[in-house]
Amino acid sequence: MPPIEMRLHPQFACPAPSFVLHCPPSMSANLIGYFRLTQLDGLPAYQFEAWSDQPCLAHAIFTRHGGISRPPYATLNLSRAVGDDPSAVEYNHARIYRALDITHAQVAQCHLVHGSAVRVVSAQGAGQWHGHADGMVTAQPGVMLSMRFADCLPILLHDPRRKAVGLVHAGWRGTLQNAAAAAVRAMVEELGCAAQDIIALIGPSIGPCCYEVGSEVVQAFTAALPEMAPIVLHRDGHRMHLDLWQANYQQLRAAGVGQVFNMALCTACHHDLFFSHRGDGGRTGRFGVVIGYRADLYVDASTPYG
Repeated sequence: MPPIEMRLHPQFACPAPSFVLHCPPSMSANLIGYFRLTQLDGLPAYQFEAWSDQPCLAHAIFTRHGGISRPPYATLNLSRAVGDDPSAVEYNHARIYRALDITHAQVAQCHLVHGSAVRVVSAQGAGQWHGHADGMVTAQPGVMLSMRFADCLPILLHDPRRKAVGLVHAGWRGTLQNAAAAAVRAMVEELGCAAQDIIALIGPSIGPCCYEVGSEVVQAFTAALPEMAPIVLHRDGHRMHLDLWQANYQQLRAAGVGQVFNMALCTACHHDLFFSHRGDGGRTGRFGVVIGYRADLYVDASTPYG
């Protein structure tokens, strides 16, 4: 499989083998290839243009702006586990739900543990926590999948024919365990999707420009993914950098996913726009990603959306 085939805006690419150690300023990030920074009830959020005109499909990649959390969690922190004021976090959650015109009772969440476990969420799973997992999938209208990020990859999955969705959290450990493919497999085996019908979006995350890794990570990738390692590991002088975008692209394509779109927007370069564990020095918040079908606007799966 060729190493560079992702659909992305070339201005924002950090491809191998030239490996550019640079990302453009976030002022240029209003339009990135197939993604647009928009306002949802006053909250800045990225949406995939091909999905934004589908009223039955709710989705958003929120930024760090528009909430009430104080530094170092300013302002739209959605994590309850980083030391932020709990009342601010609850307000921020309510704010993104209002922006998407959904309720807390519709939202499915899980405790992210850098693994590859995937939860299949039924109607009864709306409004619930689903244990330790890094992937959730559903074909139930009215269920909204939500996760939080600060450098790890958000991967949004959508099968417009089956009207099923998925959401994945993939850091380097999850990538080693092929978390993205595990979610695709769950959509195929549990929800009746065809892999080639699934569209995958790789959202804002730390890019190869900024993701310097140590010998532990290099050795783990070389041992577990020997064919992929030369594609995703790049040397800059004495430092090694890891390309999680390319690694997850390769895994999604190997799982049979028909289309993969990558924002190629580095959170560490743009930590003024997104929370970044690396860019913010380790103490920071988490931005949110949500995807799901609206029950009130849902049409049956015999009427596909692109």
